[in-house]
Amino acid sequence: MAPELYRAVLGTDLLAHALNRDLDRTVLMLADGTKLTAGALRDSVSRCQQAFEAMSPRPVRAAVLARNRIEVPGVMTALAFAGIVATALHPMGAIEDYLYVLDDASIDLLIYDGDHYEAVATELKQRAPGLRHVVALGGEGAGSLDQIAAAYHPRALVAPTADPEDLARIAYSGGTTGKPKGIMITHRGIVTSALIQLTEWEWPVEIRHLICAPLSHAGAAVLTAILMKGGSMVVLPGFDPVRVMEAIEQHRITSVLMVPTMVLALIDHPRFGEFDLSSLEIIFYGASAFPAARLKDAIGKLGRIFFQFYGQAEAPMSVTLLRRAEHLVDDPLRLASCGRPTPWVRVALMDDAMHEVADGEPGEICVRGPLLMKGYLNKPEETEAAFADGWLHTGDVAIRNDDGFLRIVDRKKDMIVTGGFNVFAREVEDVLVTHPAVRQAAVIGIPDPKWGETVKAVVVIDPEQCVTSDELIALVRDRKGSVQAPKSVDFVDYIPLSPLGKPDKKALRARYLE
Repeated sequence: MAPELYRAVLGTDLLAHALNRDLDRTVLMLADGTKLTAGALRDSVSRCQQAFEAMSPRPVRAAVLARNRIEVPGVMTALAFAGIVATALHPMGAIEDYLYVLDDASIDLLIYDGDHYEAVATELKQRAPGLRHVVALGGEGAGSLDQIAAAYHPRALVAPTADPEDLARIAYSGGTTGKPKGIMITHRGIVTSALIQLTEWEWPVEIRHLICAPLSHAGAAVLTAILMKGGSMVVLPGFDPVRVMEAIEQHRITSVLMVPTMVLALIDHPRFGEFDLSSLEIIFYGASAFPAARLKDAIGKLGRIFFQFYGQAEAPMSVTLLRRAEHLVDDPLRLASCGRPTPWVRVALMDDAMHEVADGEPGEICVRGPLLMKGYLNKPEETEAAFADGWLHTGDVAIRNDDGFLRIVDRKKDMIVTGGFNVFAREVEDVLVTHPAVRQAAVIGIPDPKWGETVKAVVVIDPEQCVTSDELIALVRDRKGSVQAPKSVDFVDYIPLSPLGKPDKKALRARYLE
């Protein structure tokens, strides 16, 4: 029987299907008006694919370091069609971080943004002995990918044959505990993530999607689904509240993907009311907790257009979903929820003995299904721990209500143990932001000689309002009891964020340890 008879459909099949038809439609647009049609994107992918395949020795693994250039989606897609495992280097990273990834992932091809990272690429080439090829996006000459690819004649895209279990990408974690881990993502995981977006996410009928996150990371996570649905994307260089609102008004944007800190930056901006945002039908949000009181504020200002996805790099994007209609503004517990599991995965809340907990009791979110990673690159012990007892351990602690909705209360490693009692930071933060003067709050545990740890709150307040630390401590004590009430409150101008826009509690803890 022919081996192709039952070949699985993979992400490259979906992209080939989307890009080989309706070639004149616009699929990508920059803020300056530069446009790219499906045909032009297809031709770029084809030329770059042929350029990669012609390199000698042929690359096996590639790293991409670029800002939001219009070429990035085509380059990432071309790597997939050439069968090259891709890794994205975060645009805000440091040289030493890049060197670690290049070595750990055995990168032999570096593709960099020639307009912004020329000096970085030069140093990486000198210090990373495993690099065999270094090419630039933009510019001219022998090192320009544009010039190299221009020598090839474009052709229709044909998805390469691959085993669903083959490695397709390596995504690096934020490195919150030691060196970042290389998360091995298979073709199976990529196509499952895309299928969940196609079947379970709520999309506008006419998709004009705004990208304001890094294209090499979360910004392009919805590329396949949007191309399959015939939509288009407007790409900004990065996130800036005013430029985002200007783009929504100018291009009549219907959807956007943001982390909660971005949403808060919009609704708290003094110019928020100046722009017509009425075209916006849906805001996809995830990656970190959205305090219930602030989410209610956002719904009040922007409407019931919020759609939450919960996942992690080890199970990308969509383990659970909270749809627009499920955002009940008068139910704080529902607004604090991350939704219910998608039908593409199996989810259980487990205690430390791997027994499922009852509804209303906290347990770690554990996941099974085709969405999951293959494991951690070069880290067999960490992989074994992550998949202990036949489940992916997410490290997130949640409570399931009797209606099936999950509410994440903390990261397992961030749980505060004070005097033998467990305190979940998320629950304290959700109470703090109910005070009208509080815009953001982060709660951490700090060492204490008597209690082991004590609860500290770090708070950003509205500059036009005032509140005392005693008032906030009393607020939490009244709602949650004395054990969960902060013992101290610090007022700050901002809460540090990770490169992915999440509150950086590691940085906060380090500050107070010092």
